[in-house]
Amino acid sequence: MKAVLLTSEGLKALQNELENLKTVTRNEIAEKIKIARGFGDLSENSEYDEAKNEQAKIEARIVELEAMLKNAQVIDDMDIAEGTVTIGSTVKLYDAEFDEEIVYTIVGSAESDPLEYKISDESPIGAAIIGHVAGEEVTVTCEAGHLKFKIIEVSR
Repeated sequence: MKAVLLTSEGLKALQNELENLKTVTRNEIAEKIKIARGFGDLSENSEYDEAKNEQAKIEARIVELEAMLKNAQVIDDMDIAEGTVTIGSTVKLYDAEFDEEIVYTIVGSAESDPLEYKISDESPIGAAIIGHVAGEEVTVTCEAGHLKFKIIEVSR
């Protein structure tokens, strides 16, 4: 597995999720399985099947999180170049087509959340602006075509 780039905030979030899954969620599912067993014949018990499926999903997520954390490479705030777009940077962009400004935080793919304006360094916009500085214009090639942005401000 390749290195998983994370901000310190992203690392804490993944650690918290893992801890919650191992302690709280596992116990909840174990209780659901226990209750479902009490309903009788397991071969026709949909509650039991559902609880076991949920358990399998949770265990898979735990394995995934453990692998991500094992391969985590935390981007230290001091490693973020001042004024240059890197992982951990907050970037204000101007979109001329829509005449609007957008602020994104560039993060590793494991912690991206477009609804929170956290975009991955591997996303089309993230990949296009990495390494650029304020004042530069970049063209992003994506499914929607070619989008042009001007980098207004880069901060940590």
